[in-house]
Amino acid sequence: MVPSSSSSPLPSSVLELAPVVPVVVVEDVSDAVPLARALVAGGLPAIEVTLRTPAALDAIRAIADEVPEAVVGAGTVISAGQVADSVAAGARFLVSPGWTDALLDAMKGSGVPFLPGVSTTSEVVALLERGVTDMKFFPAEAAGGTAYLKSLGGPLPQARFCPTGGIGPAAAPEYLALPNVLCVGGSWMLPADAIREHDWARVEKLAREAAGLAP
Repeated sequence: MVPSSSSSPLPSSVLELAPVVPVVVVEDVSDAVPLARALVAGGLPAIEVTLRTPAALDAIRAIADEVPEAVVGAGTVISAGQVADSVAAGARFLVSPGWTDALLDAMKGSGVPFLPGVSTTSEVVALLERGVTDMKFFPAEAAGGTAYLKSLGGPLPQARFCPTGGIGPAAAPEYLALPNVLCVGGSWMLPADAIREHDWARVEKLAREAAGLAP
């Protein structure tokens, strides 16, 4: 578990933060802090807040300011502007669903760890060519799942992945058992009704169960 005070250094890779990374969509910024506290209490300190809602950047800022035990990052990062805005808000890592040369340059220059998204062998090879070995595999289940990642391990053993997309508690251990998978991302510990009802105890319980899936 990585300490998250502002003075503590981050590891060089997002993959080293935690075996399970919650992928969070925040609709109401007032939910951000209690949600983050519940996840941390359940043993999931690395929290990816996706930039899918108007509240996302404010949510990242609130978690960074008020939940020092959390390592908050930004997900669904798709532009250089979002890279800058996310880091300014306090994001300590970045995750993208895919990548372009411009986005990759911005993430490399951000000063924080990042995971560019891939779903094909050619994208993996292109990132390796650019010196990037740590990647997000997305959408994991739709793009071939554990069988695809296992196949990549032979010719491209240097590539390491955080698969995200369609992964639940049943499939997560199968991914984490692969040598080229260091963590998985998912939102199964954040059911919509629990968020809507502010049932943070339930989120904490589900987070603890997710943390226990790590080998």
